[in-house]
Amino acid sequence: MSPPLSSPLPISLEEAQARGWDELDIVFISGDAYIDHPSFGVPLLARLLESRGFRVGIIPQPDWRSAEPFRALGRPRLFFAVAGGAMDSMVAHYTPLKKLRRDDSYTPGNRHGSRPNRAVIVYTSCCRAAYKDVPVVIGGIEASLRRFAQYDYWEDAVRRSLLLDAKADLLIYGMGEHPLAELAQRLQKGESFAEIRDIRGTACISRTPPDVRAYDHTPPPHVELPSYEEVRGDKKKYAEAFRLLDGEQNPYSGKIVLQRHGDRFLVCNPPSLPLTTKELDAVYALPFTKGPHPSYTEPIPAWEQIRCSITTHRGCFGGCAFCAITHHQGKFIQSRSQESVLEELRRLTGHPWFKGSVSDLGGPTANMYGLSCGNPAAGEKCRRGSCLFPAVCGNLVTSGKRGAGLLMAARSLAGIKHLTVTSGVRFDLLERQPEYTRELLTHHVGGLLKVAPEHVVPRVTAVMRKPGGESFERFLDLFRKENSRLGKRQAIVPYFISGHPGCTLGDMVELALYLKRHHLRVEQVQDFTPTPGTLATCIYHTGIDPLTGKELYVPRSEKEKNLQKGLLLFHLPEQRRLVLEALKACGREDAAQELLGGIVPPRTGINREGAKVTMKNRRSGR
Repeated sequence: MSPPLSSPLPISLEEAQARGWDELDIVFISGDAYIDHPSFGVPLLARLLESRGFRVGIIPQPDWRSAEPFRALGRPRLFFAVAGGAMDSMVAHYTPLKKLRRDDSYTPGNRHGSRPNRAVIVYTSCCRAAYKDVPVVIGGIEASLRRFAQYDYWEDAVRRSLLLDAKADLLIYGMGEHPLAELAQRLQKGESFAEIRDIRGTACISRTPPDVRAYDHTPPPHVELPSYEEVRGDKKKYAEAFRLLDGEQNPYSGKIVLQRHGDRFLVCNPPSLPLTTKELDAVYALPFTKGPHPSYTEPIPAWEQIRCSITTHRGCFGGCAFCAITHHQGKFIQSRSQESVLEELRRLTGHPWFKGSVSDLGGPTANMYGLSCGNPAAGEKCRRGSCLFPAVCGNLVTSGKRGAGLLMAARSLAGIKHLTVTSGVRFDLLERQPEYTRELLTHHVGGLLKVAPEHVVPRVTAVMRKPGGESFERFLDLFRKENSRLGKRQAIVPYFISGHPGCTLGDMVELALYLKRHHLRVEQVQDFTPTPGTLATCIYHTGIDPLTGKELYVPRSEKEKNLQKGLLLFHLPEQRRLVLEALKACGREDAAQELLGGIVPPRTGINREGAKVTMKNRRSGR
């Protein structure tokens, strides 16, 4: 079956004119190359607006040193829609140690430098220079997570709302389909930007608090955060602001959130409601070409990685402290229907570059497909940031039958030779999902299964909002038993974080010993980066867990970060010096022989208080 006939959205006036368009309604500005694939936010939203009858174009990675590239599609009739890209531009440009990166996987040729620092601010300024009277709407993950006063790791300072710094007319946060479509349709009907202040999932700047007259319904009550001036000068106020905002993330019960910046208010409406299955199916049925714009002549690594992958759902209820997914996509899982996913797979098999292997069938967490709250009325009032921490919520439906059924149906399609799940799974859910686990390990692991315990010491995993070492132990046993039953030699790829708030050098020694005793090795270590908007970043900046008020240790120096990372890579000869230095620094020279020598003493584990305890010897999960 061939994919439906389609053509990329225009990136030049010539391409727009070839469609018979002499003027565009909306022009998107993107920090990424234009890849017409639903895994990328700007093309997805642009296709959605196209399906609603709007004439839409994209200017990808324009040269920001001049206003002229921002005139490539002419003056948009309604507005510019600006996004920095799939990643925050500062995260894309710099390593956790603030070193300049040399590559950019969202750029042809993997070249660094095709987008500016603080891309949303710079792009908005260029749009104003190109057409000063055209409204500018900002969105994407950079705008979404910086909509309030936020700690910026690269400046080591609290910056004001991005909406003020960019001087945009409106900010859309979250995934954006509902608010962007509503905005375009209301503008089309003749409303002005000044009149549109009540759309869910949007934020604006106002001289006064919300006015009831601006709403076509009774506005929800509001909560006011400590002001920008307060959170900039007082870390306790910053933590208080995070706690208050965290309690308003539920789209069904969240309030309007205000934050003063000088004599103005940032007014943030409640989150947009999750898409229904029917709405999500319609989005993924749009006529994406699935490839980069044909003008590109060099490979784009991000597309190479995802071109044969299928997204089954969005959202994550894990609520990990260091992760922005819940803050951007929401904790309510929005799953596509099985037929929608299978239809996209059928279209995928028609592309000439498809060779029969599907690289991923999943989402932010693959085994959350089809899961939901079993008590919707309670879910709509729920204020928990995680359905899994500190324990699995009793209302959570955790059955993996629907996910297992999708995998079975997908691998049975004509033209599908191999289908793997590479987007990662929650191992603490797998023990509740025997059908999914069996299907996954039997047919969909390409030799290596990615899991992310992140740490095993209880006091550290509690800060991370992760399940901890005991849960990981049970998973290793489950993994070993299933592989033994199947007669397979499969291994896990565990992901761990170094330098996370709450983690000391002594904690990293215990993690390194845990890996040694379980015959596990990590090839790459994620050094913690304080990215905008996350709980862990709040803790990094303030030294306070805003949800408990507890003060926490935070590793900050480059020296300690390198020592923590070196401990996780203890098996590499080039890390030996750092390992010895780290052990000396925390008074754990007693662990040197076990970590660096060939002798492995009786296994020990870690109890809930962080003390070592002897454990019965068991075969490793590898």
